[in-house]
Amino acid sequence: MAQPIRSATGQNKEVILKGYSKRLKDNVKSMVDNFSEIIKLARVEAEGQVSRSTQADEDNFEMTVRAANIVRAGESLIKLVADIKQSLILNDFPAVNDAIVQNSQLFKQKQLECDRKLMALRDDMAADLYDLEEEYYYSSLK
Repeated sequence: MAQPIRSATGQNKEVILKGYSKRLKDNVKSMVDNFSEIIKLARVEAEGQVSRSTQADEDNFEMTVRAANIVRAGESLIKLVADIKQSLILNDFPAVNDAIVQNSQLFKQKQLECDRKLMALRDDMAADLYDLEEEYYYSSLK
């Protein structure tokens, strides 16, 4: 019964990873395409039907739009990284379980060490108290 659940979870992870991969490729492709187009706009053309100032304004506008597209793709990549981190933190149950077991063992060791130190302190205090009581009962200052 547990096997179909695991395979469904594995398939779900596979779908999520494919989605992340597609988003990554799309965003990088968008950045590269827009950058290539900006570089192409840097060309100098001979006089055409449009005046130089009009062509410069048009090129400036296109560069602005393409630069905004590059920034948008970059922000999308940053969001993708955050999504991947969140997915890894929330869905990596074996690593979380290992961390819990490791911390549990560490805390048990610390507890045993504290218990040993407290027992030694109790024994020392009992011995000192015995010595003090003995000194008190045999002293002449009573």
